[in-house]
Amino acid sequence: MRYFALACDYDGTLAHHGRVDDATLAALKRLLASGRELILVSGRELEDLQSVFPHLDLFGLAVLENGALIYHPATKKEKILAERPPRRFIEALEKRNVEPFSVGRVIVATWHPHEAAVLDAIRECGLELQIIFNKDAVMVLPAGVNKATGLAAALRERGLSAHNVVGVGDAENDHAFLSLCECGVAVDNALPAVKETADFVTRGRHGAGVSELIDELVGSDLAILKGRLVRHHLLFGYRDNGREVRLRPHTGGLLFAGPSGSGKSTAATSFIERLLEAKYQFCIIDP
Repeated sequence: MRYFALACDYDGTLAHHGRVDDATLAALKRLLASGRELILVSGRELEDLQSVFPHLDLFGLAVLENGALIYHPATKKEKILAERPPRRFIEALEKRNVEPFSVGRVIVATWHPHEAAVLDAIRECGLELQIIFNKDAVMVLPAGVNKATGLAAALRERGLSAHNVVGVGDAENDHAFLSLCECGVAVDNALPAVKETADFVTRGRHGAGVSELIDELVGSDLAILKGRLVRHHLLFGYRDNGREVRLRPHTGGLLFAGPSGSGKSTAATSFIERLLEAKYQFCIIDP
């Protein structure tokens, strides 16, 4: 089995108008029955998500607030990954009549068209904050915090490699974590820019697209994508005509053979460095 976990965005992906239908819930349970696990990756705040989705216990972990919070549904424990903006920033938003807005453990969130006022407040306060968009949602987080950093922290807790994870999403703020995953999938209703960078686009929209993806995962471990997942292939060298030679690191082995002094060690060391940079595990056997 190549893929051990599915990382899902919530709004617009699992959920349509904030709700997950029964067919999608059944698909999530089929994935769990296959021995894989589920990780939720959402921009929502915890209490807000709990109010619309009573099935968080299906997920081993939930990465919330767009990467700023890890929540353990089984134990109800939380791990905050960044600091909340100071009170003076909240006061600056209030002074500019930005409403509605919410304040989570870390995230400060509002809606379009308040992004200009939010940016002005960040400048006035002299803070190192970033604005992240999720369609009409406007999210403010410390610089460097996003769904990819949150998912990476969650995977470390689970002892999983991103090379064994499939991610699925639909909006601007999903780019980062879909790129982190070995396979990044966009549901059919995703923004065009997300579809362009995804490894695969489902035929179905919202939860139907996630169900379609789960059926392929459970049925064949995404064998249909074998020829498409080339972005993680590693450069090995060049042919005489200058064309690159790239290898699939997740299948088979590589034998370096030749007489003493022929450059085996140099070639092997160079490729091992690429494996390390890409965070792959490997085994070296010296005959």
